[in-house]
Amino acid sequence: MAYDADLASRIRARLSGEDDLVERQMFGGLAFLVNGNMAVAASGGGGLLVRVDPAEADSWIDGERVTPMVMRGREMRGWLRVVADLDGPGLDEWVSRGVAHARSLPPKGT
Repeated sequence: MAYDADLASRIRARLSGEDDLVERQMFGGLAFLVNGNMAVAASGGGGLLVRVDPAEADSWIDGERVTPMVMRGREMRGWLRVVADLDGPGLDEWVSRGVAHARSLPPKGT
């Protein structure tokens, strides 16, 4: 499955003006990196991938709209797959969470 180009465009619009932003095709989707750290992605598997503080991730998981990201059968701590509330304020909140966490990490080369 290809990533949702409309979702990627809406993410891009919300991130316009962010410093040190890079877009990169990764894992079948389009990832948005801040300071070299992946923040969010339009997932090739559908929905939005969001990088969050692993200590806070469980508080957002509801088992339907927000689930842990699973890659090759392994749950990725600190990564969430969001498949609902991806319009307007909902998308703004998730993108902001991902960017805030990416900015909290040490910068790395892209």
